[in-house]
Amino acid sequence: MTKLKLNRLKSVSIEDITDQAEKATAMMGQIRSAMLAPTARKSAPAFNLSQLSALCGAERGSILHRLTKGGLPPGNLNPSGSRREFTLAESREWIREYRKEQRRPQGAEAVTISVGNFKGGVTKTTTAVTLAQGLSLRGHRVLMIDVDPQGSATTLFGILPDTEVEEDQTVLPLAMGTESSIRYAIRPTYWDGIDIVAAAPLLFGAEFALPSRQSRDAEFQFWSVLDLAIDDVRSEYDVIIIDTPPALSYMTIAAFMAADGIIMPLPPNPLDFASAAQFWTLFSDVAANLKAQRGYDKHFSFMHVLLARVDSSDSASNVVRQWIGQTYAEKVLPVEIPKTAVASSSSAEFGTVYDVAKYDGNARTFKRARDAYDTFVEYVEGSIREVWDTQVEERANAAPVKPVSAVIEGVA
Repeated sequence: MTKLKLNRLKSVSIEDITDQAEKATAMMGQIRSAMLAPTARKSAPAFNLSQLSALCGAERGSILHRLTKGGLPPGNLNPSGSRREFTLAESREWIREYRKEQRRPQGAEAVTISVGNFKGGVTKTTTAVTLAQGLSLRGHRVLMIDVDPQGSATTLFGILPDTEVEEDQTVLPLAMGTESSIRYAIRPTYWDGIDIVAAAPLLFGAEFALPSRQSRDAEFQFWSVLDLAIDDVRSEYDVIIIDTPPALSYMTIAAFMAADGIIMPLPPNPLDFASAAQFWTLFSDVAANLKAQRGYDKHFSFMHVLLARVDSSDSASNVVRQWIGQTYAEKVLPVEIPKTAVASSSSAEFGTVYDVAKYDGNARTFKRARDAYDTFVEYVEGSIREVWDTQVEERANAAPVKPVSAVIEGVA
């Protein structure tokens, strides 16, 4: 047997690590420049008439007829005049017009969704970003909040966490107590209809700032930091999506406590299943302690488990899917995100299936992945609409009733 021999070990100093970090950052810059050339910035896809009609849920002929009436963006013809295309912003105007009945009703406010999992590599960030894009393609206005110091969601929006995100563009000032509303950190993205609060490695400081404030101030509630911070902007968005770190950190707890609903992407393999079980155990312990010691109770409007990276040809995967179904029951969404080359290639290009204007691979494979995400977004939108309906009903019931004397006086 050949005996393998490692190179002689070399001591690594903090300076060496700093140098390595600088090299890695420089390489990321080169990669993004290559992937996103020529501007090194992402651009949203455009849509043809057929795609626009599908997004609007209307027949192509209906769109053509509506074009003749004016009032909505006409798009642009290609140089040969054979094809009409609409930018994302133009398409969203059409979508919002055709889906008026599905938009946020008067009297409702943004529904907050936290996407979380204890383990990395389970498509948590891809799920969060894809959900944001999918909801925007249904006419909704979305705020993405990235509280993961790795900044993966931030990267998917074409922003480099290491070099393009300052402290005051993250939630760190909220954790430190120098800001109380999240408005200061909101910035637009390349994707019309989605704004973002970015993340960066310096966000690790929140894990020290929050417990420090908690120990100094008995009245401070670290778990309410995000919930209170988004109060100021709830009326300006339809959905707020929070991408959390792959750990039960202080920021993860704050994100969950700010949420109306939770989504957990869960690949059907034994390690991910075990990790998810551990996650729920730890989270339930934390929540129980908050209730017992602080009297803080929390109710979620919905909790969804999304089967992700599903390989239907893997027999072990099929067994774990049964475990997941038995464990999470009705919380498991009736849709599975397949493990395909589409997701891998789009991730390599800092994007999602919704970023792909034209897929170079197998068209059926791409359609399968896109259809799965479309269905996922549709189910989540259904949950969002139920929360809105509840909000409207509660506000109607809470409206003060005028006394009879005031009613008579008003009539007189």
